[in-house]
Amino acid sequence: MKFPKENDPKFREKIVQYWEYEASKTLLGKRIVKVEYISEKECEENMWSSRPLCFQLEDGTWIVPQRDDEGNDGGALGYTKNNKFDVLPVI
Repeated sequence: MKFPKENDPKFREKIVQYWEYEASKTLLGKRIVKVEYISEKECEENMWSSRPLCFQLEDGTWIVPQRDDEGNDGGALGYTKNNKFDVLPVI
């Protein structure tokens, strides 16, 4: 069996399409109903040194920014508004 190579542009594009689809199912068209920093207790339980700003969607889903996909620490939220980039920091 021949496996696709990670550096194959067609393979990488398929990965991007898959994750955009998954993200769209989770996020698109849903309202944010709550915004808060994770608690100090949650931070300690996750062995994080940073408390990220999180938000809850109307279906109960919580979005938690992380440093990486292994969940090694909390991360900041960057955003653009009126052609200006800003960051909601971790605390």
